[in-house]
Amino acid sequence: MKRTLPVFVSLASFALYAADPPALKEGLWSIHTTSIDNPGNKKTEGTRSICRNHEYDLRIRQQAEKQQKQTCKTNTQNLSGNTLTTESECTVQSSTIKSKSVATFSGDTSAHSETHATYTPALYGTAETTMIQDQKYIGPCPAGMEPGDFMDAAGKITHAKRP
Repeated sequence: MKRTLPVFVSLASFALYAADPPALKEGLWSIHTTSIDNPGNKKTEGTRSICRNHEYDLRIRQQAEKQQKQTCKTNTQNLSGNTLTTESECTVQSSTIKSKSVATFSGDTSAHSETHATYTPALYGTAETTMIQDQKYIGPCPAGMEPGDFMDAAGKITHAKRP
């Protein structure tokens, strides 16, 4: 359960779903994520793919907004051209989490985001996290994958829980 820290950091990845960013192309997307947790400069890196469509993106955006309303005091978003900046202050368990995320879109086929979050007091021993994500469109979703399904680097598919 220690790695539930990404509960908030994963919200940061939903920055791509906030404030009505440009609609992203439907199909299979590769997501490369690098996270650095401090203290300790603990680096985690990995790539996985997700099958997405506009309906899925809308549902995830709505879920993220609902969760943020429950746990966040402030949440500002500014979309300027192809750059979305999000700042928030949220509470998870007894920690206050302040974050700033900047996502830059290249048309409807790629996005780069950088998020920095601080945790006061530290959450599961982590006082701050930096997460960098690069997402890019790969092509149509493979047979057997539906929107929300993930594929790990080895090709193993995890089917999303359907509402």
